[in-house]
Amino acid sequence: MTLSRRATLLGLSAIATSARVKLALADAPGQQRLVVVLLRGALDGMASVVPYGDAHLAALRGPLIPPAPGQPGGMFDLGGFYGLNPALPGIHAMYQASEALAVHAVAGPYRTRSHFEAQDLLQLGTVQETGLTSGWLNRTLAELPHRRGAELPGLAAGLGVPLLLQGPQRVGAYAPEHFGSPAPDLLARIASLNVADRITGPAIGEALRSAKFDETVMRDDTPKRGGFPMLAGQVGQLLAAEGGPRIAAFQLEGWDTHGNQVGGLRGPLAGLDTGLVNLKTALGPAWNHTMVLVMTEFGRTAAVNGTAGTDHGTATAAFVLGGRVAGGRVRATWPGLAPNQLFERRDLAPTLDIRSLAKGALAAHLNLSNAALARIFPESTAAAPLQGLLRTA
Repeated sequence: MTLSRRATLLGLSAIATSARVKLALADAPGQQRLVVVLLRGALDGMASVVPYGDAHLAALRGPLIPPAPGQPGGMFDLGGFYGLNPALPGIHAMYQASEALAVHAVAGPYRTRSHFEAQDLLQLGTVQETGLTSGWLNRTLAELPHRRGAELPGLAAGLGVPLLLQGPQRVGAYAPEHFGSPAPDLLARIASLNVADRITGPAIGEALRSAKFDETVMRDDTPKRGGFPMLAGQVGQLLAAEGGPRIAAFQLEGWDTHGNQVGGLRGPLAGLDTGLVNLKTALGPAWNHTMVLVMTEFGRTAAVNGTAGTDHGTATAAFVLGGRVAGGRVRATWPGLAPNQLFERRDLAPTLDIRSLAKGALAAHLNLSNAALARIFPESTAAAPLQGLLRTA
């Protein structure tokens, strides 16, 4: 088959600008469903779950703090010390229904501030590179008995299988129609960057015109439906199906907020919130057999920077959601924000290992033994499984 210059350039453009959400699905036994949502870019935990009761918060990051609970556009109160970002009304509704748990001052066991290193270690479930090539969720699959009658033994949806689910256990692939289509404004930027090039400029322009991307379409900034909210709803239906998969892993981009954090986080948080609500709705009664873990590679600096954003930090916040989650509270050993309480005098200090949260989820929700947890998270004896994640009645 011969590829024309036009087809090749459009293909490269699509690869470079494709959707910012990735998903993988796999099988697990019984009725229990487990969903892991990885936020790539380092979510600012003190922006999502705001410790407004800490006396040092305002001096550190006053411009980043949402209005107080009860004020117009204010955060949702989470018990008098913490507040939930106002862009997360769906999570707040689950919190009120005791189906959402916030976990604060949590971090991986590593101390790198490199996105790439930290995401790899988060998904490998290790302190450092050890030679392991499988993700901890793939190793979890190895500890689960085979479920008879499963029509979808494994499925990866979106644009690739995250490291979290890579390994010897089988997962498949799935992408909804047009899910990876590049946004018109990004295509416009590609055209603009190449307009002066005598070779690529005309070729890209011709290709876009042939694909009916004229200047009017490429200037259209109307919000488009899709992304995580759409995919989460579709995945919820797959997970709810009798013979469907039982394990899902998403990757969401867009959390690296070095500048204009208040405005820059509003969209990603709203998309995350809508997607989680859609997931719950699509699962229907299966929501009572589902646990969702939302986590990121590290947090951000305690203080605002010079561009109204934050830089790479250490501890952050995570969420646990589901029909039987012991929610309606914030789990944290709060370290404080005084200068001498900050990690390296700049970051929220970690008081919980993210592996403790993951191990607690696997033990409580999938009934995995300590021996199995040790195989999934090697050399993690110091990170004891977090207890009390599920309601007992």
